[in-house]
Amino acid sequence: MSKTPKKAKAPAAKTPAVRMIVSKARAYDIIKSPVITEKATLGSQHNQVTFRVPLDATKPEIKAAVELVFNVKVKAVNTLRHEGKTKRFRGFLGKRSDSKKAMVSLAEGQSIDVTTGV
Repeated sequence: MSKTPKKAKAPAAKTPAVRMIVSKARAYDIIKSPVITEKATLGSQHNQVTFRVPLDATKPEIKAAVELVFNVKVKAVNTLRHEGKTKRFRGFLGKRSDSKKAMVSLAEGQSIDVTTGV
């Protein structure tokens, strides 16, 4: 039984990144609220802003929404899913709802003042 050498695969063609277009209404649905905590405000030293977002929001959608609503240039988006805790209340088992946060890194010279509102 002889082994035949496998053909080398051709490198995949790099497709240009398609910028997701988000409507104005969807952009306001994606950005629920800013997170105002001690840890989130420490991110402002590194030009980061933290927002609560829906569980189904993707990184490209979040980037497009922040750029559309606040008129800033977004460098990167990191997301974090927080699964709700299971707690007991008066002997009954309950569960807090799941949530998702997005840490948005802004380009140099860009800033968002979350205290003023949209």
